[in-house]
Amino acid sequence: MVRRPVFGVLTTLVAATIAASAAPAASAGGKPLDLDAADIPALQARMSSGRLTAVGLTSAYLDRIHKVDRTVNSVIAVNPAAIAQAAESDSRRRAGKTRGPLDGIPILVKDNVDTRSQQTTAGSRALRSKPAKDATLIRRLRDAGAVVLGKANLSEWANFRAAKPTSGWSGVGGQTNNPYVLDRNPCGSSAGSAAGVAASLAQVAIGSETDGSIVCPAGMTSTVGHKPSLGLVSRTGVVPISAEQDTTGPMARHVVDVALTLSALQGRDPSDPATGTYPPNQPTDYAAHLRPGVLKGSRIGLWRLPVLGPDVDAVMTKTKNSLVKAGAEVIEVTPPYQARLGELEFPALLTEFHRDIDRYLATRPEGPRDLAALIAYNRSDPLEQTCFAGQELFEQALAAPGPSDPGYLAGRRELTDLAKRSIDETLAKYRLDAIAAPTNPPAWKTDCKTGDNDVIPSSTPAAVSGYPAVTVPAGFVGELPVGVSFMAGLWTDARVLAYAADFERVVPARKPPRYLKTVG
Repeated sequence: MVRRPVFGVLTTLVAATIAASAAPAASAGGKPLDLDAADIPALQARMSSGRLTAVGLTSAYLDRIHKVDRTVNSVIAVNPAAIAQAAESDSRRRAGKTRGPLDGIPILVKDNVDTRSQQTTAGSRALRSKPAKDATLIRRLRDAGAVVLGKANLSEWANFRAAKPTSGWSGVGGQTNNPYVLDRNPCGSSAGSAAGVAASLAQVAIGSETDGSIVCPAGMTSTVGHKPSLGLVSRTGVVPISAEQDTTGPMARHVVDVALTLSALQGRDPSDPATGTYPPNQPTDYAAHLRPGVLKGSRIGLWRLPVLGPDVDAVMTKTKNSLVKAGAEVIEVTPPYQARLGELEFPALLTEFHRDIDRYLATRPEGPRDLAALIAYNRSDPLEQTCFAGQELFEQALAAPGPSDPGYLAGRRELTDLAKRSIDETLAKYRLDAIAAPTNPPAWKTDCKTGDNDVIPSSTPAAVSGYPAVTVPAGFVGELPVGVSFMAGLWTDARVLAYAADFERVVPARKPPRYLKTVG
């Protein structure tokens, strides 16, 4: 008999204990409901037939949070009103007044999105208070009948505090772990949103992104994440980094769930000038565009990014073969200007963060009123320094040139122009419908001393240009997920979601996490 090390036995026991509760019965009859596998259309079909209630579904997710999140640590706080909201959904259904596909669906919200009934902290102890009103996107979720299940942990201040942060850590929420391998990082800053949906703690989660903060965590956790076109979804009531790049977007285990949620979130908001460019011909139902076979006849540019290593490149080779099998023509490309984008982005974000965070803090009833006061608070609170003490980005932003500075303005113009050209010129040169690229490296070990190994270069062109990107599971390096991102021009959200859905159909790469303690 081969002796297994004690460590290996413990790892197996941890994984088996959690996995045993991975598919609780939330059904009123018939087959037990597999939360990991069920998408929103399947849930709505069960609720319409009386085999499932919104209260039952919400209770099942709350039960999983209670059982599983002690290990993953993705949820800062559950919503005390979640069951009441679910009961209201059931009442509407009995009265024949269901509001649509999100009615009764439990959704986690990243804790940088204002909710007047719960604290909104951005992970910082300095903001442990309730904002004056809901963010616009929260109002839209409520109008659609969704159940706000709770607030998800995040990288504190969306990874814009320290020069070498640890993604998924916040002073309020502690460290979120990757459900696939618990000592590995979930990426950030939408760490809790991604880990929460990966662990089936909610049907959908809301994330936010300035550059990589939706797509990287989704890629690291074998989930789907959509960074919408800038202006498609309102940012009013979202803790900012940069109005020039920030957006919010849905994350889920299934592309159709992301598309249905985007349909509810989208639209103009007089309080957010970016939505003023929202075109009148945008789809109102993104799920209707998810047609099987849409990849057939398409031209897809494959951006390999060898900097992510040979294991990720092997996943991209399989991705290329799968796209070809689906009928796509694949052309290998390298979008231009990437080095210059890397030089220009950070200085621009420093100026924009100082401008935008001061405006946001002024809206809060309690807490620091500006960036200078926030820096002073962090120096006074030792619990804000338990993972990393630095706030170098805050300090650099405080000293950065103002938003009317000619150097800043010239740099931002060049930055945005080159980001748009990097995608537009590549699409035009090769007559492409979209570009596909690896979303993420394999997850690194979480370590407060060394911080992140944040090599995620594929997110920058779409993030800076304001163009859409969606990541979908592509495969694994050992036990660690890798995603592939589809990106294209402005307002092509329906197109990239359709390609992602067809890829998901052809390459069902996602598998539920096993909650391994570690891997070699």
